[in-house]
Formats: sequence, structure tokens, C-alpha cells
Amino acid sequence: MSLSQRLQQKLLQKLSPQQIQLMKLLQVPTAHLEERIKEELEENPALDSVEEGYIEPTEGSEDFEATDEYENDGSENDYENIDISEYVNDGDDEPGDYKYRDDNYGDPDDQKVIPHKVETSFYDTLKTQLLMLNLSPEEKKIAEQIIGSIDDDGYLRREVTSICDDLAFRQNINTTEKEIERLIALIQQFDPPGVGARDLQECLLLQLRRKENDGLPVNTAIEIIEKYFDEFTKKHYEKIQKSLNLSEEEIKDVINQIIKLNPKPGGEVGESNKLQSYVIPDFFVVNNNGKLEVTLNSKNAPDLRISEGYRDMLKDYDRGNKKDKRQKEAVLFIKQKIDSAKWFIDAIKQRQHTLLSTMQTIVDYQKQFFLTGEDIDLKPMILKDIAERTMLDISTVSRVANSKFVQTEFGTYRLKFFFSESLVTDSGEEVSTREVKKILSDLIEEENKQKPLSDEKLTEQLQEKGYNIARRTVAKYREQLNIPVARLRKEL
Repeated sequence: MSLSQRLQQKLLQKLSPQQIQLMKLLQVPTAHLEERIKEELEENPALDSVEEGYIEPTEGSEDFEATDEYENDGSENDYENIDISEYVNDGDDEPGDYKYRDDNYGDPDDQKVIPHKVETSFYDTLKTQLLMLNLSPEEKKIAEQIIGSIDDDGYLRREVTSICDDLAFRQNINTTEKEIERLIALIQQFDPPGVGARDLQECLLLQLRRKENDGLPVNTAIEIIEKYFDEFTKKHYEKIQKSLNLSEEEIKDVINQIIKLNPKPGGEVGESNKLQSYVIPDFFVVNNNGKLEVTLNSKNAPDLRISEGYRDMLKDYDRGNKKDKRQKEAVLFIKQKIDSAKWFIDAIKQRQHTLLSTMQTIVDYQKQFFLTGEDIDLKPMILKDIAERTMLDISTVSRVANSKFVQTEFGTYRLKFFFSESLVTDSGEEVSTREVKKILSDLIEEENKQKPLSDEKLTEQLQEKGYNIARRTVAKYREQLNIPVARLRKEL
């Protein structure tokens, strides 16, 4: 095969590193932004955070746009053509044409102490109770392996044979399934009641057996869970009542004993300390005498600037001997770090601008909801509607709406909450599907729980209200609302 040369033209669209950085920052929620800024401060010594009491200079400020002339490979020509005139001037951290905040007003979160929640994980809670048992070192290791296999809900869903294999291959501990079962029985006596169960039936039985001394309803409840668990889960209470020869009051007392139990014993004990566990709003919407005001969480507007030390080094070079090649190499490195710092500061400011403009557009679009807080006042809205009004790309709006929260006087909502498809009523009016879900939820809440409404009945009632909707759509909306079918909603 012969070698040949040829010319070829291609039209490609490539994102610059700065554009990629901005897109990633847009996706970062407020809860993680502080950590992202700390990472950048550690990686780039030219970037500095503004200390309390620092007054940023404003004279001589000018907007800086990095060009390709700074992307060099350190050759001799690059050293000879170093221009640092725009680096040695103070006050170029903020574009001169506009400002992002008013200097006359302080940040709303100033002087506020933010409490930090200290937690003990579910695993640590169980391990602490394990110390109270008189076990040999080998038994302790086996028990720790069992506890480590319990999931966040408090269930031991791993097979005993698999635990036995893990101990043999990973810790070189040879044990029997009988020994593991004995230790599981000990762990099942730990708090919270029901921990270490293999399934829901065992979990409920473990909790009921802690109450065996409470009398007849508990003993009957144990019998129901042991012998009629399938009928209980399907709410065939009449069959259970007839089989056990119970009166109406007796079956009610027994069922009440069971439904008070916790199906997820580990769900509320010692949650892992995750940022996702805490909702930190990215925006605040305040109703000021009928005028909606949108503000950004102050954590989204960190005070960043170029390091004074790096500026001083460039000034020293500007005043000194510029023929020293080692000094020029150092200056080239400093310039690259300052460029990177400027790009990051600019990306943070662009993030603030994009977040605010998008949120303001959402508030304007859903103004009636932010005034009343009623779900039925939500208008149908999709990403394209906001993208067209903000002149942003749909993907950018999607990044803003992802993992962001807004705090209102009616509660804190995900931004995705305000986006919904439309549904046409009999009168030809477009309404939000969220409005239909709200009415559906109200109908189910007001129904007679002894004779709950079927999907067919719900469809008929919605159609009577003017919502042209099919039964399968009602079933879909009901499932999205995590509402069970009529049979499972039945109560005694």
C-alpha cells in the first residue's frame, strides 16, 4: 500500500475548555458549589478568595478576554514577546461595563452561623450494640460481616451461603451456615426492632414478638402474619376474619397493631451524612406587595479575585531585568495561572447570570402559582418555552433545572416541579397535567375508604369536570403519585 498526501476540509464544532467548564458549573447545585470552588482554589494558586473586610479596587478595571497568544509551548520567541501590561494593573477582576451586585448592600447571609448536623451511620449504630455481646474475636468478625451486609432499610438480603463464602475467601474464616444463623438471630434482637430480617414478613414478626406480652391483639397479629400473610398484603380482611372467627372490632384492633409497625426499620436511623439529604435552595422568591422578587443564594456568588502575590510578582518582573530566561519562564507560568483564574471567575459570574435569568423567566411564566401556591394555577410549561424566552439553548435550561431548588413562602420546590405537559379540556383550554394530578389526588383523598373509587369511576368523575382523559391515563397518573389501586386503598 503506497503512502499519499491530500488536502481535506472539515467543518467541526468544538467546545472550548472554558465552555465545558461553564456547562459543568451550571449543573452543580449550591450544595456542591462550595466544594468545587475549594478544589479550584487548591489547584490554582493565582485564584484567591476575598477575606472579610477586603475592599476590592475599582479604578482602572477592564474586561479581560484571553486569546490564543497565551497558549504557548515556552519557546524562545514566546519569552521575547511577553506582554504583561494588562496584568500589572489593579482592579481588573470585574468587567468595567457592569456589576453583578450593589456594593451598598451586604450579602444576606453575612454574620449568620450555619449549623452542621452531626450524625451516626446506621452501620455504626449496630456496631455499637455489637460491643455489648460477649463474643470471641472470630464471632465478632462474623457478626461485623453480617452487619455490613444489612442494607439501609435494615434488611439482610444477602444469602447465608454468600456470607459464608465471603468470610472464607476474603477473611480466611471458616464457619458454618448454622453459626451464621445463630449470630443473625442475636443481631435481630438489636434496635430498631425488625433489623436483620430477610423479608417483610420476618421484619413484622420480629417487631410483633417484642410486644407478645401486650395481650390478645398482638398474638392474633402474629398468627395473621405467620399464616395469612398473603391475604393480609392483598387486604382480604373478610377472609382472615372468617378464618379466625373474629368480630368486626377485633379484626380492626389486630390490623391497627400491624399497620403501626415499621416496614423499613433502618430507614430512619442514622442516615449517612450526604449533601443530598439536605435541601439547600438555589433561589429565593419573595412576594413584595404583589411584586415577585427573585434572589440567588449568596453561596452562588462567592467573592473571588486574582491573588495579590501573583500580581506583585508580575510587577517585580516588569520593573526588573527582562532578559533573564528563568524569570521569563516563571512569568509565563504565572500568566497561565492568572488566565485560568480569570476564566474561572468569569464562569462563576456567567453561571450566576444564567441561573438568575432562567429563574426569573420561570417566575414570570408561572406568576399565578408563586402568588397563590396552588397547584391548579400551574400553567403547562416545557423546557422549550423557557429556552425561547431566555434565548438560551434547551440543554442549558435543562442543566439549570437539574438538581436546583427554589424557596417560596409556600415551601421549597425542585425547578423540575414547574415543568409539565399540557392537556386539552372539553372547552379547548390547555391545562397542566399537574393540575389534573392534583384533582385526581383530591378525589382519592375524599373517597369513602371502605368503598374506594376504581380507575373507571375516577375517569368518569374527571370527565364530568371537563377533563377529557382516558382510563389508562388515570392509571398512569395514579402510579406517578404513588397511589395504590382501589383494592389496596380499602380500609375497615
